[in-house]
Amino acid sequence: MSTDTNPTNVVLVTVDSLRADAIEPYSEEHRTPTLRRLAERGTVFEHAFATGNWTPFSFPGLLASRPVFADSGTVGVTESETLADALSEAGVATGGFNAANGFLTPHWGYDSGFDEFESFVADADSFYGKYLATHPTVEAWLQLASAPVRRLVSRLRGEDDDRPFMDASRMLDVERRAKEFVERSQTPFFLWIHYMDVHTPYAPAPRHFREVSSSTLGTPEMLLAHARAGLGQGVNERTLAGLRTLYQATVRQVDASIGRLLETLSAAGLREETCVVVAGDHGEEFQEHGHLAHYPKLYDELLHVPLIVDAPGESSRRIERAVGLDDVPPTITALLGVSPPKTWSGHSLVGSIETGERPDGEPVISVTVRDDPVTRQPIPRDLEDGDLLVSARTDDWTYIENVDSETAELYHRPSDPVQRYDRSVDPGPEADAAIERLRPLVREHARSIRAAGSASTPAGPADEAVETRLEALGYR
Repeated sequence: MSTDTNPTNVVLVTVDSLRADAIEPYSEEHRTPTLRRLAERGTVFEHAFATGNWTPFSFPGLLASRPVFADSGTVGVTESETLADALSEAGVATGGFNAANGFLTPHWGYDSGFDEFESFVADADSFYGKYLATHPTVEAWLQLASAPVRRLVSRLRGEDDDRPFMDASRMLDVERRAKEFVERSQTPFFLWIHYMDVHTPYAPAPRHFREVSSSTLGTPEMLLAHARAGLGQGVNERTLAGLRTLYQATVRQVDASIGRLLETLSAAGLREETCVVVAGDHGEEFQEHGHLAHYPKLYDELLHVPLIVDAPGESSRRIERAVGLDDVPPTITALLGVSPPKTWSGHSLVGSIETGERPDGEPVISVTVRDDPVTRQPIPRDLEDGDLLVSARTDDWTYIENVDSETAELYHRPSDPVQRYDRSVDPGPEADAAIERLRPLVREHARSIRAAGSASTPAGPADEAVETRLEALGYR
C-alpha cells in the first residue's frame, strides 16, 4: 500500500499512564513544549481511546492491533502478528526499548519482530539498584528529599538538573538505547520507546518539579502526599493536589526526554524524513470515580489518551471522531508502505492525516476484568480472573456493560464529560438508540474473545525478575 505521505522512518513513543488532559495540545492548563510543537506540525486526534485500562489490556491493540485475549487467551501477544513482525518482514529495521514495564517483556511476546529489544527489567546489578527497582516509591522519596541539595550542586557545577539522578524509571537507559539505535540504523527504521515516569510513584527531577509548583514548601508537601498515599491513608484534597503536581512534573520530564529524542533525529539528519507518533497507553485516575492510579474501570480518565501523529510534509489538523489505539499499527504500516496483516482489527488513519477526512466511525471497544473489590490484586491475566467488562464508544456516547452480571451504564460525554449521570436508568429516545446500537457490539466482542480464550492455553508464570518488577509497580 502506498500513500502520499512517505516518511522513511517512524518513531512510536508510548507513555504509560498519560491521560489526554495532562498535555498541552488537549489542555490549556498544562505546558508541554515538545508535545505542543509536535501538535502544531501534525495531526491531533481529539478523541483517542485505549482498548483497556492498563498496560496488559491496552498494548495488544497498540502493538498488534488485536483485542486483548483474542489470540492467546491471556494478556500477551505471543500468538499475534505484531507491528514489528509486519515491518521486519518488509525489510524495515526495528528497535524496541521499554522502560521496565514487566508486562511488555519477551514473556508476553513483545520482543517479536524487533531486531533490537530491551526491557530493562533484570539488569540492575548492584544491591542498591536492585533495591530501588523493587521499591520505586523509596526512590521517589529520595529524589524529592534530596532535590534542594541536588539543585545547589548542579548550580555550583554549572550543570543542568532536568534529569533524574536515580534512574529507577529507566528513562535515561531508554534515551541512551534509542539514541544508539538511531545513530547506527540503516533506513528505513521503526523505533518504539515506552516511558514509565508518569506511572506511580511519580519521581520527577528537580527542574520539572519546580516547573509545575511554585510552593516554597513543595518538597515536604510532595513527600507527605507520597507517604499518605503509600501508607493507604485517606487522601484529602491537599494530598490529591500534591499527587497531581507530582504527576504533572513527570509529564514535563517525559516531554523534555522526547525533545532530546527529536534532537537526536535532527543531529542524524533524519528529523524531516521521520514520522513521530505519540500516544498514552491508558490514563490515570485521581479519584474521579473513587480511586487513584488505574484500577479496572472503563471511564474516560482511564481510556481517553493523547494520540499525535507528526508526519513529514502534512498540515496541522485536529480530528474530532473517536478512534482506538488499535488503529496505530495499520497507520504506521500504511505510512511506511507496508501491507497490514489481515487479522488486524484497527484501520489506517492516514486519510485523516493527509486530508483531514473523518475516520470510519466504528465504535471503539475497550475491555477490563474486575473482581470484587475493585482494588483487588493481582491484575487479571486471563478471563477467569473476574467479571468481564466491555465498553463501546462513539463520538458522543459511552456504553459500559458487565457482561457477566448483565448490568450496564450509559453516558453522554458532551453533556457529562466526567461520566457521573448514568443515562441507562432514564434513557429517552437518543439514549435508547445508543443502547440499541452499542449493546450488541459489546456482547459480540465478549463472545468472540471468550471463544478464542477457551481454545487457547494461558501463559505460564513469568520469570522472577519480571514478577518482581510487576510487584514493585503495584501488580502481582
